[in-house]
Amino acid sequence: MSTSQVFMGFSEKIIMWYHHNKRDLPWRKTVDPYQIWLSEIILQQTRVNQGLNYFNKFIEKHPTVNSLAQSSEKDILNLWQGLGYYSRARNLHFTAKYISNELNGKFPTEYKDILNLKGVGEYTAAAISSFSYNQSYPVIDGNVYRVLSRIFGIENPIDSNEGKKIFKKLANELIDDKNPSTYNQAIMEFGALQCTPKKPNCESCPYRLECFAYTNDVIAELPKKEKKIKQRTRYFNYLVVIHDDSIYLNERTKKDIWKGLFDFPLLETKTRLVSFGVINKEFKNLELTLKQQSTEYKHILSHQKIYATFWFTTSNNSQKLKENFIKVSIKEINNYPVPKLIENYLNSIL
Repeated sequence: MSTSQVFMGFSEKIIMWYHHNKRDLPWRKTVDPYQIWLSEIILQQTRVNQGLNYFNKFIEKHPTVNSLAQSSEKDILNLWQGLGYYSRARNLHFTAKYISNELNGKFPTEYKDILNLKGVGEYTAAAISSFSYNQSYPVIDGNVYRVLSRIFGIENPIDSNEGKKIFKKLANELIDDKNPSTYNQAIMEFGALQCTPKKPNCESCPYRLECFAYTNDVIAELPKKEKKIKQRTRYFNYLVVIHDDSIYLNERTKKDIWKGLFDFPLLETKTRLVSFGVINKEFKNLELTLKQQSTEYKHILSHQKIYATFWFTTSNNSQKLKENFIKVSIKEINNYPVPKLIENYLNSIL
């Protein structure tokens, strides 16, 4: 079947599918650009079922962009805890302050102005423009790449310059200019529920007879990527010192993962440690005594694989601890935003 034949009725068919299959989500019941922007930032690198609770928490505590702007970064990171990719939260806070202070709390209405906001790329700008203002800008995310590459048989890698141009051109040709908001929601939902990465529901797919991937049995091969993510392996050794119902934390301030969050005093090593001697030598001023060594925790990030061991210790030099780290009451530990890795460990011991 020719591409022109597949084009015919493409948007009508996917919108019809959407009306019968869409999920009931709060950001689909509003045209408020603040709520739509918030949902899109949360859903970057995050599944809907996980992001929904975070969206509701943010809206409950910060119903407007001005409220979000007036909060501290620590509070924002605390609300964000567990979502990962914390630069999203910092950009969210920065942009909220910009809109509140420089734009009098009014969200931009033009695509180019939305695109200029920190933390907003072409996809997010298109989503806000179409969902809030019904402007005809096609969204192109992982779901859309997958749907278009399979149905139209596009074998160009989605992460290549040529591939991006081809997909963008096709997306612009397919969008329903009369109803861009619903069309964009529909094609993303179709990729999320019907044309899934693994085991797509081809038997009930409205494009089954037209789909290049289905008719040529290449579903698992599309879409294609040319670059493989290289993962860096890191070994973290954490000192856990509890004293008088308090625990010592370290604020991460360097340009690295988890900037602005709190973890424990850390020694990073090139290889896995098998004894406490190296740590004791590194932190000799603390006069440490090892009480317990945890099992190894494995924590996977997009570009990093972290193996963490927690060394439960006591210290005979509380003064040095106070000078270098932050003493926090265990009862108030939840007031400090921590990475998911630290949260998992704390849940296991407290």
